[in-house]
Amino acid sequence: MSFFKRIKDKLMGNPADEEKLEVTEHDLDSHPQALEEGGEPATTETVVEESSEQFSPIEDTTESEQTSDIEGTQDLEPPSLIEEEEQLEVQIIEEQPTEEKKPSAWSITQKFKEGLEKTRNSFTSKVNDLVARYRKVDEDFFEELEDLLLQADVGFETVMELMDKLRFEVQRKNIKDTNGIQTLISEKLVEIYEQGEEDLIELNMQPDGELTVILFVGVNGVGKTTTIGKLARRLKSQGKTVVLAAGDTFRAGAIDQLQVWGDRVGCEVIKQSEGSDPAAVMYDAIRAAKNRKADVLICDTAGRLQNKVNLMNELEKVHRVISREIPSAPHEVLLALDATTGQNALVQAQTFKEATNVTGIVLTKLDGTAKGGIVLAIRNKLHIPVKFVGLGEKMDDLQPFDAERYVYGLFADGLDKELQNNEE
Repeated sequence: MSFFKRIKDKLMGNPADEEKLEVTEHDLDSHPQALEEGGEPATTETVVEESSEQFSPIEDTTESEQTSDIEGTQDLEPPSLIEEEEQLEVQIIEEQPTEEKKPSAWSITQKFKEGLEKTRNSFTSKVNDLVARYRKVDEDFFEELEDLLLQADVGFETVMELMDKLRFEVQRKNIKDTNGIQTLISEKLVEIYEQGEEDLIELNMQPDGELTVILFVGVNGVGKTTTIGKLARRLKSQGKTVVLAAGDTFRAGAIDQLQVWGDRVGCEVIKQSEGSDPAAVMYDAIRAAKNRKADVLICDTAGRLQNKVNLMNELEKVHRVISREIPSAPHEVLLALDATTGQNALVQAQTFKEATNVTGIVLTKLDGTAKGGIVLAIRNKLHIPVKFVGLGEKMDDLQPFDAERYVYGLFADGLDKELQNNEE
């Protein structure tokens, strides 16, 4: 399947579905606000109970009103087919706010496009200028393209591999001019990211009835706690019962920050006092999650990279305690990295990879950097999949990483134009 067809069929979907998504987002976001505005923060168990009570009367009222309407019209003439259809439409509209809807393909693609706007404005505009200046694809063109990719933090190894692939394709297809070159670059970048790998973004969730333990690691300031809250909200929207463990016991305010997120999304937070042993917190959290028959336990950890040896020893201890209680756990070790730090993120990833078995990357603040190419550098150099990316400040702006949507976000303007020309 051509890259053009994948963009049209998978990435773009139906833009009309966006209206349905906006309704769903409003419904989901209004509930946490209600929790916050309701006065004193409630305990997690209370929040969950209030959540179910808040929505169930709406369903009961709707059903009773419909039953009453039907009973009241039994002695009258049977309603016409049009009236029945109108009643059905009203029923569907009234029931929609209580259901979790799957975002449309188009809306998810738009999030990647908007989240990568800074990188696209910096990088792609230069590529457009390059294509405009070079009518022919020659060695000078490749050298300038190489420099642009390096400036976007794509990474040296990735750039060299891409250049080799582009030169081969240009020669094989006897490409003379630069028309369509952005599509070729996009397609090869996706190939490089996905080569030899399948289902990279899927979390290693355990079967129903078993506890899934997700360990979050990363230095202070990368948005780790915020990401935990957003992931918890995402899992809850899928029907999972989530418990949070406040294992970052040394950073001032870290426990309180996680508690705020727990209250906001309706998850219980297992915690101890500041300065407590993080491994002891994990032990308590696993026991509590098992007793409450939770589906997922998400564990926060400290991130004092300046005390590298102590930090890594602490992570190893936490890992041992979790594995002792659940031999197969942790099922995921997610490393949170700040995309705005560029190549420094690679150094952090290498350090944590040496200390613990990192299974995936969560790249935060991708919307705040002009060097979004770091995603490709991390994947190609460290061979660790990027599982989630942060594309904004909203609750649903934490999105599973998708290589095709990511590359489309980098080249959206040029690809849209080429797609239009291709269809014509």
